[in-house]
Amino acid sequence: SEINIKPWHILLGGLKEGTTRIPWLNREPYAYWKGNPAVAETRQDLIKCNVSENQDWNARLFAQDWFRESQEGFNKSDLPSQCTYSQKYILSCDSTTLLVKPKYYDFFTRGLIPVHHYWPIKDDDKCRSIKFAVDWGNNHKQRVKMDYVYDYMFHLLNSYAKLFRYKPSISANATELCVESMVCGAEGSVKKFMMESLVKVPANTDLCTMPVPFDPPTLYATLQRKESSIQQVESWEKS
Repeated sequence: SEINIKPWHILLGGLKEGTTRIPWLNREPYAYWKGNPAVAETRQDLIKCNVSENQDWNARLFAQDWFRESQEGFNKSDLPSQCTYSQKYILSCDSTTLLVKPKYYDFFTRGLIPVHHYWPIKDDDKCRSIKFAVDWGNNHKQRVKMDYVYDYMFHLLNSYAKLFRYKPSISANATELCVESMVCGAEGSVKKFMMESLVKVPANTDLCTMPVPFDPPTLYATLQRKESSIQQVESWEKS
């Protein structure tokens, strides 16, 4: 809530609406990024790829001042309103996603396949890599999709629970928490988002089925496919 990220089902609806405002072929033909560059050296390096009087790497990069945004009502940081570029840094907006080679991974990142789910960007030569990706992407329409977020969370928590080596029990001094006790002490956007994310009725669809874990040969084949895709892109960049 401190940066005004809405509950997922509300944000998803806004993103779906945002993707329909401007068709992909009519969007700005540039790579787009907005964030706080001060928090990481790799972000400061990325900002160097911004357009200047002497060079255009086909990137439009914006430094985000979250303190100023909080004072002005987050008018310039609404994610659905940013679906105006053909290449982006998030898996949304129906735009090709550019992903700088990560040092750390999100919970879903390891399952993404280069060129299929995203376009890989070199971490040691970002500007040239971004320019090539944008030039390529503007000639090849890509579609990305993100579904079953809550289903995944359920499966993840359920899998963690199976690892417990003890049987949970309610201690004698435990205090039961209810929705009212959690919400009453909250204020502002924290309270607003808590109420908006409150699940009032069960889902009317079946839970998705998680695929079985990879066996060693399948895992090896997947890793090989990812590495081959990255090497293919690097060879295209050199040609």
